[in-house]
Amino acid sequence: MKATMKDVAALAGVGLGSVSRVINGVRVKESTRKKVYDAIRELNYEPDEYARGLKTNRSNTIALIIPTIWHPFFSEFAYFVEEALSQRNYKLLLCNSDGNVEKEKEYIQMVKQSKVDGIIGITYSDVDKYVSANLPFVSIDRHFSEEVAYVTADNYRGGQIAAQELIKRECQQVAYVGGTSPYPNETNNRKLGFYDECLKHRLTPTILDMPEPLQNLDEQLLAFFTSNPTIDGIFTVNDFMGLNVIKALAKLNKHPVTDYQLIGFDGVKMAIDQPLVLSTIVQPVIEMAYNSVETILAMILNEPFEQRKLLDVTFYEGGTTKKIDN
Repeated sequence: MKATMKDVAALAGVGLGSVSRVINGVRVKESTRKKVYDAIRELNYEPDEYARGLKTNRSNTIALIIPTIWHPFFSEFAYFVEEALSQRNYKLLLCNSDGNVEKEKEYIQMVKQSKVDGIIGITYSDVDKYVSANLPFVSIDRHFSEEVAYVTADNYRGGQIAAQELIKRECQQVAYVGGTSPYPNETNNRKLGFYDECLKHRLTPTILDMPEPLQNLDEQLLAFFTSNPTIDGIFTVNDFMGLNVIKALAKLNKHPVTDYQLIGFDGVKMAIDQPLVLSTIVQPVIEMAYNSVETILAMILNEPFEQRKLLDVTFYEGGTTKKIDN
């Protein structure tokens, strides 16, 4: 005979209301959640998702918009978002937007049509007019307005740390290399933090700031470093840009550590069990994922939440900077 919610409640030793809250993703005590999930597994209980959706007017599905699944940082972020949602009995619908604003608009429309309950979005497209405080939407690394919630690493502080680490390693001619989105986002603060910290130490960084979408990147990098041959310390907007810089400088017969030092940003791994690819400013990807899930579910369940969540970053000493004793 098929198990019922009453059976789950009896085996778990909790009330029907507690079982309902756990199944619907409402926050309960961790001990209660564990008892309910243990009972669900033992009884092989399967909630009636369709009936539950009709009753609550929710799909228990969250959409995640990312620019591309091919970027390791976005893939890792998606992995931990799915993990966090699963713990709250929610499903993930992944939108690999590839910068396509029409695809992103379609996903935003799905919230209005109650096909998904909310959206966590990493988007650098022109979707501002479709995102509002009335929409369950959590932005990552970009703020549309102070009313729209967002979760971000401390990009400005990351830029400061990058400058401090290069200066600590006696770099004299420093540079920033990055791209600039036409839409305001937190990643621009990486350059600002780096620039401000360099000026405190009486260094004026050379800047290569290329408009996005990037075109002829290899040629631009080669021209920049050919024109600035004395640069010995480089901070790049992200780790992938750092890898492109290394490739370009190799054509000029220059190599990391021996000829220059380089710090990226993100903390990219090529696989979960692999080391980070560069010396880099590491974003707390797990914290970002879990905070974004907590925020979007609080919105949906009408619980209090922080409008702006700023998370700490750390420096990782990899193979593109000199090792020093702290």
